[in-house]
Amino acid sequence: MATVKPFKAVRPDRKCAAKVAELPYDVMNREEAYEMAKGNPHSFLRVDKAEIDLDISVDPYDPRVYAKARENLNKLITDKILIQDKSDCFYIYRLTMDGRGQYGLVACASIDEYLDGTIKKHELTLEAKERDRIRHVDILDANTGPIFLAYREKPEIDAVVADWTAGHEPAYDFASADNIGHTVWVIDDMAVIARIRELFAAVPGLYIADGHHRNASAVKVGLMRREAYGNDPGAEYNFYLSVIFPANQLKILSYNRVVKDLNGLGEDAFIDKLKENFTIAGQACLPPGNRHGFSMYLNKKWYLLTARDSIIPADAVGALDVSILQNAVLTPLLGISDPRTDKRIKFVGGIRGLKELEKMVDSGAYAAAFAMYPTSLGELMDVADSGLIMPPKSTWFEPKLRSGLFIHLLS
Repeated sequence: MATVKPFKAVRPDRKCAAKVAELPYDVMNREEAYEMAKGNPHSFLRVDKAEIDLDISVDPYDPRVYAKARENLNKLITDKILIQDKSDCFYIYRLTMDGRGQYGLVACASIDEYLDGTIKKHELTLEAKERDRIRHVDILDANTGPIFLAYREKPEIDAVVADWTAGHEPAYDFASADNIGHTVWVIDDMAVIARIRELFAAVPGLYIADGHHRNASAVKVGLMRREAYGNDPGAEYNFYLSVIFPANQLKILSYNRVVKDLNGLGEDAFIDKLKENFTIAGQACLPPGNRHGFSMYLNKKWYLLTARDSIIPADAVGALDVSILQNAVLTPLLGISDPRTDKRIKFVGGIRGLKELEKMVDSGAYAAAFAMYPTSLGELMDVADSGLIMPPKSTWFEPKLRSGLFIHLLS
């Protein structure tokens, strides 16, 4: 059953929280991160993406980047921008977007429960990305970016969260530049902490919603520490930073695709081949309204592609819309067999909208775009429960957790 552990978070002084908090390191490139942090010495991007403080000639994986990240984190602590709590606490982190709030428990999860499958994954990871975060966690001696976990909701946990937030003032309450509300409460009552741990002990499993690379890297650092220092069950390196949400509060957006070319096919020939597996109709600039539908933008026109029943498999992975597009279009027609490595495809988060897809295709840099129907939490959990793996870039969660509000020290 699920273990949740309270911890002594290193977190911003109240007046600095909005300045410190930043989007996850992997949702922007170096240039974007530099612009976001410009003029803000407290930006947590100086820790999570420290190459922005070095010359552009320095590779992002250069040892100097990790050393700079450690230096920047230490300075934030020395300057008391970040302060460590004196006792183990849980934290409630509410994100509010478009009037909809979701309440997550900030806690440490167990590396052993990742290894034994209690914490379930649904994506493969890339070794290069793992190596980067392993070095980052190891050199900083800290988890700086939280893992986004989900669980099948329990009314008893919801009730504890509701009671605490109703009866206590938040530690932070601010809106970020993208108009997302961030509100945090500190749970420091030992009886309430014990009750939360008891309730999660009855939760059969947790699901990685976002952060597979951070999760795998945190676990590997923990195993490295065990090998070096021994397996002390209470040691902080046996646990990693997470924010855990009830599934019914989460929202998944589409994760769309654009392709650079039609693999040598003309427009008419490509559409004729699509008709073998899809019904096709012209439409306005609209996302698909149902599963197994795909909005395609090609040569300044939008089309609705609806998969024929004959190509929809019965298995949990094959029936995903991202799988249908991959197996019926991207691989056989466009020759994109490995979307994780093929440079002819780009993934575009649904938060950017269909107009962004139009812009990318109309620029001439891409030949066609495919807007997806969002994968559901139920589909994600079914795949993870089966021990299976989704195709890459199957889900885009909004709003994004901010880094810098909570840091978990490993020693």
